[in-house]
Amino acid sequence: MEVLFHGAAREVTGACFLVRCAGHRLLLDCGLIQGAAADEARNREPFPFDAAAIDAVVLSHAHLDHSGRLPLLVNAGFRGPVYTHAATRDLCDILLRDAAHLSEKDAELENRKRARKGKRPLAPLYTRPQAERAMRQFRALAYGEEREILPGVRVTLHDAGHILGSGIVELTLTEQGVRRKLVFSGDLGHAGAPILRDPQPLREADLVLLESTYGDRDHRSWEETWHELSGVFRNAEQSKGNILIPAFSVGRSQELLYVLKRNYREWGLNRWTIFLDSPMAIEATAVYARHWRLYDSEAAREQRFNGGAFRMPNLHFTQTAKQSAAINRVQSGAIIIAGSGMCNGGRIRHHLKHNVWREHCHVVFTGFQAQGTLGRQLVEGAKQIRLWGETMRVAARIHTIGGLSAHADQNGLIDWYRHFRGAPPVALVHGEAGAMEALARRLGRELDATVHTPSYGEALNLATVTARRGRGAAKKPPLG
Repeated sequence: MEVLFHGAAREVTGACFLVRCAGHRLLLDCGLIQGAAADEARNREPFPFDAAAIDAVVLSHAHLDHSGRLPLLVNAGFRGPVYTHAATRDLCDILLRDAAHLSEKDAELENRKRARKGKRPLAPLYTRPQAERAMRQFRALAYGEEREILPGVRVTLHDAGHILGSGIVELTLTEQGVRRKLVFSGDLGHAGAPILRDPQPLREADLVLLESTYGDRDHRSWEETWHELSGVFRNAEQSKGNILIPAFSVGRSQELLYVLKRNYREWGLNRWTIFLDSPMAIEATAVYARHWRLYDSEAAREQRFNGGAFRMPNLHFTQTAKQSAAINRVQSGAIIIAGSGMCNGGRIRHHLKHNVWREHCHVVFTGFQAQGTLGRQLVEGAKQIRLWGETMRVAARIHTIGGLSAHADQNGLIDWYRHFRGAPPVALVHGEAGAMEALARRLGRELDATVHTPSYGEALNLATVTARRGRGAAKKPPLG
């Protein structure tokens, strides 16, 4: 029994972990590598394993850095089932089709340039029919439902509280009479976040794969976060500017709409025009409304008895490109929620083009910005940015509302891990080097955990790893 780390190993994107047990091969997640162009080019490289030999996939949640390479896996020969929560299946149907559409558009644009230079055309990463083909292999699981998916491999999903349908994956592996329990955190949610329930604690594991996105920092309290966000609206109203909110279409957009509705009167939002400018976010909001039984008690009441969790009288869903372009004629008084969350694509780039050079504009970042993205440049204080070959001055006020993150912070990760009996060994994944290093030190110091920080392609043998329990933090070379 072993786990091989083929993604999200000392980096945040591209989650992909190969589990071998009893002659079977199982993938945990199969995500896109996101970030700078050089990083994303790695998505075109062959898988470091035989896709046709994979027996099944267990998908933790729908975000593309966890699900986005599934069509590529199918194209490469994978024919097995993809097990995930029903809500994740519904969201992936939106996300994978959209990713394919963007890939087709990007290839079309690139091939125009190549044709003028006499170069061979470039195929899309994958197409919409290929994404639809991958969706036919999805199989739905409910939280708490234990199912044998392969001989010697049983899976149970638990609520991770990150986005709708997100799961903590519990695998019970049996080989030659030896049983081991592997727990993959997926992306753990931020306790107390709007709409969803808190991440479910687990008690037993022989090895924990733990995300570490915010392993080196803690979020502001929810009270401070709401105060900070309301302050942005007050300042922007006084300066008569627009507010741009780059937001992931799945999860963050729905949280923002819910928060705006819950604070509609107190924050004076009736004096604004609110736009959800993302066809994908609009579709995802409908999926959220359909799966309201996954909400926490407060959001469920809002959905059932107060006209829906996301509805406001001045909220406009802009589906078409023409409707989106019309927003750019609004000089002030607009709150524009648009993708992509890291500003690497989508309609938010058009809104930045029309607003980022205005001194009265406010840009509000509410989620993690990966290295190499336009969002990362802005939060790090870039004075100029380039869009479509044009250099633009950044005069807008940039705000980072870290407390709204959908990821657990360092304290949240520690608190979730603390529930395991006997401090099982940990393999940190889905984090940048500094975040991993900080979390590893604290896990070893406070909880006497043996901590691994696997490199790409590295393998951990479950029998060997579990034999080292209770010896403190594993000795590893410095991260970097």
